[in-house]
Amino acid sequence: MIEIRGVTKFFDEKKVLQEVDALFEKGKVNLIIGKSGSGKTVLLKSLIGLLPVDAGMIRFDDREITGLNMKNMKEIRKEMGVVFQGGALFDSLSVIENVLFPLNFFSRMNEEEKRERALFCLRRVNLNDTGHLYPAELSGGMKKRVAIARAIVLQPRYLFCDEPNSGLDPLTAIVIDNLLSELTHEYGMTTIINTHDMNSVFEIGEKIVFIHEGRKEWEGDREAILHSTTPALNEFLFTSKFNRMVKENIR
Repeated sequence: MIEIRGVTKFFDEKKVLQEVDALFEKGKVNLIIGKSGSGKTVLLKSLIGLLPVDAGMIRFDDREITGLNMKNMKEIRKEMGVVFQGGALFDSLSVIENVLFPLNFFSRMNEEEKRERALFCLRRVNLNDTGHLYPAELSGGMKKRVAIARAIVLQPRYLFCDEPNSGLDPLTAIVIDNLLSELTHEYGMTTIINTHDMNSVFEIGEKIVFIHEGRKEWEGDREAILHSTTPALNEFLFTSKFNRMVKENIR
């Protein structure tokens, strides 16, 4: 479980997050949704410690991470897996070397154990016999699955994903959604996904937080979202649905 209270973030004099409260539940797929510029990416980066908050509290289970020094934050990061937008694979490393990367930094396993763990994670995301390939040889969906394998290789308690479906065709996006949902329930992780993909909302969103102009405007599940009386959320849902219909017609 991750709890935030009163989280506020400034860039210069602009307040990009304004007293945000939310609860992200363990063993569930938690989504942060909102239009571009709403503050959802800043919130995700604040949760993983890439951006310090200017006010408020962030608690991972019973541990508050706001204000932690570098040494203590490093210990928390051992329990995090992160899937960055675009995958963020190292082009000069092979698939197996990309997945091994966190193990080389944080694990005390020997070389054989690390390799076995990396190969297991690749098999888990249905990428058998790809360890020798390089990112340039992979499709977009395969890159995302390598990124997911790398994110789970340390068996994290917390999984963070920034727009994991960005740049993918609808069918591949569904594969990635289903994989993230399966892994969340299989490992009992607290998974937080930043997305504007309405398919993700209605297919895998068990807990949804809507951010609008830096504020949390709504929080609930995918059933309740259809009955929302929040104007900004309803506008976002309508616009997202309209844009998706336009893209599908263009294809």
